[in-house]
Amino acid sequence: MSTAHALIRRRRQLVLGALTVVLHVLVFRWFAGQMGRVPERAFRAARVTMAEVIEAPKPPPPPPVPPPRPALAQPPLPEVAPVPVEPAAAAPASPAAPAAGTPDAAASGAGVPVLAPDADGVAAAAGRQPGQDGAAAGPGAVQSGQAAKPDVPAQAKAQADAAAKPAPAAPEARHYKVDMPPSADITLDVARTDANGTKWSGDALLSWRVTPSSYRVQVEAGIGVLFAHVNLLTLTSEGTVGDEGFVPTLMTERRRGRAMTATHFNRQDGTLTFSASAAKYALVPGAQDKASVPLQLTAIARADPKQLSGNIDILVGEDRDASVFTFMVAGQEQIDTRLGRIATWHLVRPPKPGSYNSRLELWLAPAYGWYPVQIRNVEASGAVTTQTVNNIAIK
Repeated sequence: MSTAHALIRRRRQLVLGALTVVLHVLVFRWFAGQMGRVPERAFRAARVTMAEVIEAPKPPPPPPVPPPRPALAQPPLPEVAPVPVEPAAAAPASPAAPAAGTPDAAASGAGVPVLAPDADGVAAAAGRQPGQDGAAAGPGAVQSGQAAKPDVPAQAKAQADAAAKPAPAAPEARHYKVDMPPSADITLDVARTDANGTKWSGDALLSWRVTPSSYRVQVEAGIGVLFAHVNLLTLTSEGTVGDEGFVPTLMTERRRGRAMTATHFNRQDGTLTFSASAAKYALVPGAQDKASVPLQLTAIARADPKQLSGNIDILVGEDRDASVFTFMVAGQEQIDTRLGRIATWHLVRPPKPGSYNSRLELWLAPAYGWYPVQIRNVEASGAVTTQTVNNIAIK
């Protein structure tokens, strides 16, 4: 009995094992068929897409290019006799420029130094490659006792400009009473908007020291780049003090990435000369430079504000040239500063065709010793630079 049961159990196991093997084979074959099979819906979509691509209309062939016409014979141009050109008279060489250890600087506005961040110096400060400049780059200070020697093309251009541009007419002899402003340091916030809308911010310092017989003015301007301050402009003016106010003898200017330039007020021979050009002008009483002219207006207003009536004409020497600045009072205004709201007299120097194209504005504050508490330069391109006081320290 046990033997018969054992045989039956053995047969059942064999049958179950055979069925299991058969089922596994069928399952594997089914999976294999499914893995190698593409669904009908996807195949149909792919077939339609490819058909559309294949049967898409082709663009028409370009029209045939007509053969070129034969060139028409043109009559020869008449010969023109050359016009003789007389050589321009050589301008007198500029006198020596003493050395000054001022740092590099950037561009400035006409008449009063202003921050100009779209210049090469700002490009270099921001990590961009600055453009080529006519002046030598790097620490090229003018040595004492030596005249600046520009390259031949620059010298020829300067001589041509000096010969072509007439000298500015001397301002009318108008004597002003002056009251020299005491020594002080004025710090200003600088905000500039380029012609393309780019905005820059920085700071500036207007510092001067006055004694009974001499003075020295220093202007510095810089911008903030990547959490760092970069000095762009250093401008100095020094001279004596007289009945006419500030009497400059030397102005030096250094911009970032450029050589220092010097402007000489030669009192002995009565001339105004420049190390950066061959221009030469007659020196008139009351002539100023870019650094001293705002303080000269302060000295005139301190002595008698009525002197600001009418036009105030001042011959101003810059780094390469000189021109007569004409200031007029635009009115009395209240301006907002970090020192609060300040009452000011608004002076304007409008553009003058043939001399300068920018508009220069100054705001003098009677309650603060008639010091310039705001300076604005509006360039012909539309760029605007505004310097607004944030602190005044009397020394």
